[in-house]
Amino acid sequence: MIEIVPAIDIIGARCVRLSKGDYDTKKVYNEHPSEVAKMFADWGVRRLHVVDLDGAKAGHIVNHKVLEVICTKTDLTVDFGGGLKTSEDLHIAFESGAAMVTGGSIAVKNPAEFNTWIEKYGSERIILGADAKEGKIAVTGWTETSTQDLIPFVGGYLSKGLKKVICTDISRDGMLAGPAVELYKKMIAEIEGIYLIASGGVGSIGDVEALEEAGVPSVIVGKAIYENRITKEQLRPYLQ
Repeated sequence: MIEIVPAIDIIGARCVRLSKGDYDTKKVYNEHPSEVAKMFADWGVRRLHVVDLDGAKAGHIVNHKVLEVICTKTDLTVDFGGGLKTSEDLHIAFESGAAMVTGGSIAVKNPAEFNTWIEKYGSERIILGADAKEGKIAVTGWTETSTQDLIPFVGGYLSKGLKKVICTDISRDGMLAGPAVELYKKMIAEIEGIYLIASGGVGSIGDVEALEEAGVPSVIVGKAIYENRITKEQLRPYLQ
């Protein structure tokens, strides 16, 4: 059964969601992200995806105190991303309680550093963040589009031992209009050994079912939960 991973995105220490990665579309859902994390834990969720959107824009970790509170107040397995650019950022994230970290921009802009993370911590603790915009990798909190093509980029890192990849189709993120199922099918078909974590566009439990049918092993869900498009009752079978 597909794994559902709720998301908490953070700006100004608050739980927010964006549309298509545009910071001007910010909508605040809770002043205290730890309360949201506790709610998910009470539902039976085991894993949480936390993104430091301030960090992603600033180029260094910002909301590590929020991460620390979430990890202290719950037993959730947290993967954390956003603004991780240096070994010091990585150290802060792990010291704050993250079980895994996601590297996106650094994998494009400083692959040598990212490779040292993989070598030091292993594929169980390092996740590749591959955010796509029209087939290209986007970086810096999605404010820049690189020249890197998505599938060769991801395949290159998997050939170095990485396994887990979070792929977000930015055009769908926060729009609740359906995930990029065909893109994910193509990635699974063309990249051997990939553990794909889909992200962006999920607006209903039917979207989750479509991803599961496509062979996607894991999906991140955010706004659909906050907007009550996916209910606690609908999530329950996936949390057993």
